[in-house]
Amino acid sequence: MEGVVSVFPNKQKKLHTTRSWDFLGFPQQVQRTTVESDIIIGVLDSGIWPESDSFSDKGFGPPPSKWRGTCRASTNFTCNNKIIGAQYYRSNGDVFGNDIRSPRDSEGHGTHIASIAAGNVVNMASVQGLGSGTARGGVPSARIAVYKICWLDGCSDADILAAFDDAIADGVDLISISVGGTADSYFKNSIAIGAFHAMRNGILTSNSAGNRGPALATLTNISPWSLSVSASAIDRKFFTEVQLGNDKIYEGISINTFDLKNEMYPIIYGGDAPNTTAGFEGSSSRYCDPGTLDQNLVKGKIVLCDFLGDGEGALLASAVGTVNKGPGRRDIAFSFPLPASYLDVVDGSNVYFYINSTRSPTATILKTNERKDAFAPYIASFSSRGPNVVTPSILKPDLAAPGLNILAAWSPISPISQVEGDNRKLSFNIASGTSMACPHATGAAAYVKSLHPKWSPAAIKSALMTTADPMSAGKNPEAELAYGAGNINPSKAPNPGLIYDIDAADYIKFLCGQGYNTKLLQLLTGDNSTSCSDATNGTVNDLNYPAFALSTPPLRSINRVFNRIVTNVGSPTSTYKAILTSPLGLTIKVTPSILSFTSLGQKLPYTLTIEGTIDKFTVSASLTWDDGTFLVRSPIAVFAPA
Repeated sequence: MEGVVSVFPNKQKKLHTTRSWDFLGFPQQVQRTTVESDIIIGVLDSGIWPESDSFSDKGFGPPPSKWRGTCRASTNFTCNNKIIGAQYYRSNGDVFGNDIRSPRDSEGHGTHIASIAAGNVVNMASVQGLGSGTARGGVPSARIAVYKICWLDGCSDADILAAFDDAIADGVDLISISVGGTADSYFKNSIAIGAFHAMRNGILTSNSAGNRGPALATLTNISPWSLSVSASAIDRKFFTEVQLGNDKIYEGISINTFDLKNEMYPIIYGGDAPNTTAGFEGSSSRYCDPGTLDQNLVKGKIVLCDFLGDGEGALLASAVGTVNKGPGRRDIAFSFPLPASYLDVVDGSNVYFYINSTRSPTATILKTNERKDAFAPYIASFSSRGPNVVTPSILKPDLAAPGLNILAAWSPISPISQVEGDNRKLSFNIASGTSMACPHATGAAAYVKSLHPKWSPAAIKSALMTTADPMSAGKNPEAELAYGAGNINPSKAPNPGLIYDIDAADYIKFLCGQGYNTKLLQLLTGDNSTSCSDATNGTVNDLNYPAFALSTPPLRSINRVFNRIVTNVGSPTSTYKAILTSPLGLTIKVTPSILSFTSLGQKLPYTLTIEGTIDKFTVSASLTWDDGTFLVRSPIAVFAPA
């Protein structure tokens, strides 16, 4: 039918702070303007908990005059001058379980996300003493518009597209969506389609990169017109000790607020306590899944499990606590519905040997402690890696932001472990995911927007990327494919010196070059003058992206030219010199190597040429334009496809 852009199944997508902003060098007292209160962030997620202190409207004036949205109020939900709009979408029909047919967040995720981006300053925030400090969003004075698209069974494409349409029409300044599915085409992906329309209307969309790392090519949000954010660590980590009856202590990780008061309890191995009545053997009960454990054998004891589960099985079997062991990455501290700690294989095996070498083995699990993580920042193990599976020569992710063990607001009707039977109902929670990284980037983008209201989405994105702090390939083997341009630096971002601007016409040229035809593009853009021809087709190398990526087979001779244009937003009269870092095997040249500007807004072109060969999976380089005041850095990643 005429008017149909593309047809694809209405699939379900998945949902992907006291210390984090300070760790980024972005203090509470940073320079702000009154314009910040006019910034509206559209949050597409699982709703919001409006009574949270993070969303109080005390001291807020009425919504900005540009706001055209509505509040879908109900008996249990009202907006205020902080949460100025709220809608919900449920094309799949009825709600069930704990879901609430209103913009109210029963899950906690959307509340967490919104408060990271734009939550008020809340003193003495913590999870029962853990992570204690002042919680705040990146732009505490900004307004929030809520679009509830996610429910217990996921987030449907139809609802995502409807919410994008409404957010654009309502007048939001930025869109934050910590949601993802699969990424195999720009126009069979509801988030990419919605973000394209947002970009055409001057709205930057901030996306989570995905939580399928550390495997390569696992990114779920890859469109060049949106910001794709990976998850980095902050300098705070949580650890939980397990003490055995032989006085040996082993350190694991978790968020454990339960206090066993150092009392020793019998400890049993899950594999020795199968629920045989239900037909389970030790080969199953060792993993402690719900129903596999014999309550008569486990009740009142700590149970050792061979898998990092959510603790529900041990809880249902009336265990006092659970010790999990396994080979998984040890960076996320999970909450469990009972005292718990996650040990590595060696320490977990020592606990197992102790159980089997002692007549009456006992143990206790201590409350969680926190300490400085001197290794930070680094990319979390779960964070999805590049390359971009649709266009490998568009570097993704774009940058990194804090997403590991982040404290932010929560829905008190949702247990912090998200396991039924956990009766702790708190207004803050510690959670991890690229979901938490995305709103950090959204908040930083909103801060830039408040200081440069007229900047385009691409200009804001460029400013965030070229001012990002470089990260270490030594800590992150996948290098730029893990962290993009680096860790966001919100304090520097408003003053990038130069920007790489891109408008809708540039993206359309890029798409023409990627093989999309005229009819498809006209339907997408709603503009009948849009067309693809040999004259308008643009190569990926010519898209004015603030990063360089090149996919090449190993030992294949490379000769690639990239064309770029930079716009002066720093000093009216300035001279920038190109500073290049080149790895062995590659020769990188910039022409011209000096750019002299005589006015603000002036644009100057340059070319970057890469020649040579690579003999390993990925090599990193960089180009920095330096005028003595501003450092405008672009990463260069050359990699062999997996």
